[in-house]
Amino acid sequence: MQITSQHMQDVLYKLFLKYKFTQEKAQLLAQTYTESTLAGVNSHGINRVPLFLEYVKNGSVKINAEAEKVESFGSIERWDGNYGPGIINATKCAKRAVELAKTHGMGLVALRNTNHWMRGGTYGQLAADAGCISILFTNTQPNMPPWGGKDSRIGNNPFIVSIPRKGGNVVLDMAISQFAFGKINDYKLRGKKLPFPGGWDANDELSNDPEKITVKERGLPIGYWKGSALSIILDMLATLLSAGNSTYKVGQKDFETGISQVYLCIYQEVFHDKALQEKLLNEIIDYTHDVEPMQAGDKIYFPGERSALTREENLKNGMPVSESVWEKIMTLSES
Repeated sequence: MQITSQHMQDVLYKLFLKYKFTQEKAQLLAQTYTESTLAGVNSHGINRVPLFLEYVKNGSVKINAEAEKVESFGSIERWDGNYGPGIINATKCAKRAVELAKTHGMGLVALRNTNHWMRGGTYGQLAADAGCISILFTNTQPNMPPWGGKDSRIGNNPFIVSIPRKGGNVVLDMAISQFAFGKINDYKLRGKKLPFPGGWDANDELSNDPEKITVKERGLPIGYWKGSALSIILDMLATLLSAGNSTYKVGQKDFETGISQVYLCIYQEVFHDKALQEKLLNEIIDYTHDVEPMQAGDKIYFPGERSALTREENLKNGMPVSESVWEKIMTLSES
């Protein structure tokens, strides 16, 4: 089924008000979930709303909690999310990192005790729109085995890099697993197999069947041992910089909550050569675009380009949404 972005945002806004969020928070939540769905990332957009509200109901997400600065070291700050909504905390900390970058040239905010930020690219776009390069990452609950291990002990720790660009921002948004678990569940919802192996089944065999992977939730790290190492390093950095919970500590909780995140922004204007930066960026993009495709008719994209095209298409034609997911949303709205 197709849903317009305005209709989705209106429905979600009223739903979040029903769950006692303030008007301001309900508006930001509704807008962020809708924007992710517009970009074609339903797995971290509309599909996540029912689970988010479950976390509200079980107390993992505290609707009235506010993120607060607890330590300041010039261009570096530590914040405590106090278990508030991940989207609200992430937006506040990303904006603060931008402010610090515009004051000092570079700004870093490390956040502890927060919740899932949903689509990390949201905050990369926010920074790029404000004229900042950003490097952002978060840890998660254990959902991948360290390379060579059988049990999940590391997280798929999403990693984002964004670069401002006049012709459309560059935004890398990726989990350190071959597929984010939201994406695996999206394939499962649609009854489809993954295009490549995405994790291990109960027999310790690599599989592209989302049903089999989600039984034990053991995702495949990108680049095998390299992704495993990268996951561990990102977890270490997020934990140390925020003085927060590691993936190990998050895994001891009943639900994925109290995670740690880092927001690093660099203000491009400090170099006083914006035109040169734009030229260099476009040279790289043009050179990449110009490669002969492996399959005739295929197109090569830079990070974030496909999402921007999907957004344009969905604004025009409406967003494809799973009927079962939308039914859940309507049931939650009416109950």
